[in-house]
Amino acid sequence: MMHLNSAISIWKSKQISLIIILTFLQFSTFAQDKIQPFLLQQLATGQEKGMLVVFEQQADFKGKKMLQSKSEKGRFVYSELQKVASTVQANAQALITDSGQGFQSFIVVNSLYTEGGLILAQSLASLPEVKWILSDVSIPMQMPDQSNFLSARVGELPYGLIMIGADKVWELGIRGQGVVVSGQDTGYDWEHPALINSYLGWNGTTADHNYTWHDAIHEINLLHNDSIVAPENNPCGLNSLVPCDDNSHGTHTMGTMVGDDGIDHQIGVAPLARWIGVRNMERGFGMVSTYLEAFNWLLAPTDLNGQNPDPSRAPHVVNNSWFCSGEEGCTLETNDLFAAVISNLKAAGIVVVVSAGNSGPSCETIAFSPALLEQSFTIGASNEVDSVSSFSSRGWVSADSSFRMKPDVVAPGSAVLSSIPGGNYAHFWGTSMAGPHVAGLVALIISANPALAGQVDVIEEIIRASAVPKLDTVGCSGATGLEVPNPTYGYGRVDAYKAVQMALSLSTEDAAIVNLPVVFPNPSRDEVWIDSPNAEIINGFDLYDALGKSVFKSIDGNLGTQLHISIRSLPEGIYYYRMSTPRTQYSGKLNVIQ
Repeated sequence: MMHLNSAISIWKSKQISLIIILTFLQFSTFAQDKIQPFLLQQLATGQEKGMLVVFEQQADFKGKKMLQSKSEKGRFVYSELQKVASTVQANAQALITDSGQGFQSFIVVNSLYTEGGLILAQSLASLPEVKWILSDVSIPMQMPDQSNFLSARVGELPYGLIMIGADKVWELGIRGQGVVVSGQDTGYDWEHPALINSYLGWNGTTADHNYTWHDAIHEINLLHNDSIVAPENNPCGLNSLVPCDDNSHGTHTMGTMVGDDGIDHQIGVAPLARWIGVRNMERGFGMVSTYLEAFNWLLAPTDLNGQNPDPSRAPHVVNNSWFCSGEEGCTLETNDLFAAVISNLKAAGIVVVVSAGNSGPSCETIAFSPALLEQSFTIGASNEVDSVSSFSSRGWVSADSSFRMKPDVVAPGSAVLSSIPGGNYAHFWGTSMAGPHVAGLVALIISANPALAGQVDVIEEIIRASAVPKLDTVGCSGATGLEVPNPTYGYGRVDAYKAVQMALSLSTEDAAIVNLPVVFPNPSRDEVWIDSPNAEIINGFDLYDALGKSVFKSIDGNLGTQLHISIRSLPEGIYYYRMSTPRTQYSGKLNVIQ
């Protein structure tokens, strides 16, 4: 016999289910389409889930004349983003508050995070200013291969620093001084002997972690199948007020950027740069919301209470050795979200370095966000013999049907010796180890020529133009690999010494402007004009299609300061140019439309 209480419970359960179904059926198709299908399916079962609300209106800095100094750019971009978010998010915030839920607002891209059920999601989706409602998916980090052996390399410079010529840059007295680097990762062991003296929150006597550290981890990630905040589970706990690393990955990446214990381990590309950091992963598992929170803080660091944001304290460069794949819930919408974030950081004068991924050697394996994004400066990995690492992901980018050229460059990523928590050192393998070499290189470039601070496009162009060209005889996806750039090495393996020499060759006046060729119109269907920067004489101009085949080659010589070419015969697509002047080489993209 069924008990009365059980019968009532079953009746109530069916009633609730019926209400949910009826509400779901009454919900407009237009608004329903705004909710990510996977999230909608979960909410329809009565679950409450974390969700990201993304708004239609976003700040747009394209085509705007930007202020020159990094601090001016940072303040301007932060102010504009804040204005948009405060206006556009008002209705959604009020709706969430009325429902009894809390929220976290982001301005680095106009969005917010909240938790709730189907009714709340439907109500938010009905707002005309809401563009998407996305699931806040958990993202496991692709851990690098590792080995704790130190062998005879103790006391010697890691091969990667020598290979890229960092030691030759140091001989010039340039070691990253005056530059702030950062990363969002598994956290950082700030007291590690190789990191403590370069930590911006340490003055040699006392520590102050305001504006130098942020923990975006507020709960245990369910993918760990545990929920107890204990040292044996999570040594850092939640909301840590001091820099802490619960995995070792972050400490290793920071060591490659700035590490130097002053005795036996000089492991960092820019040992006199200072660092700040964010923990965006809980034992190697991040979420879209934790990455957004990390980016939000990096745009304008705050005190330990999350108050008083100050864009003037933002770093010069941010390393990102993480990725989010489609299998983990990152969709085209999520890609667009990260693309907007990175565009805004770059507009604020911050270089964004991203690891390509460890899915090689197959072609078209740069398939995950943010590495596949046009906005990212994407880094593949090379090895001890100056060849591409077998695990390094390759281009072209076909995952989003863009077929854009990636990676941008490669850097040492095999058997990289660096710091791990507890004062120890280890060799790791992965593009996670290559990215920090480039972040450190950015610090050397700015240290060599401080006028370049905030000039993101110029810095990226210097790194591409100065890279050692590398060819791949195997080829990839129709490209022979015998042209530069190519889908294996991009523009080549980074060369710190040559990059710094190029930075030093720019006068203060040159560096204070975006010192790149002007290609107009772009996109174009008939003809283009190329103006060289600073009225430099054009010695040569080459144009390649997406497979690296030459489609236009000028005759070397004095071509003047402006070049005019016809592109009427070229099929629609993305093309790449290389232009040489007496002082340097430039490269870029041309979009041909028909």
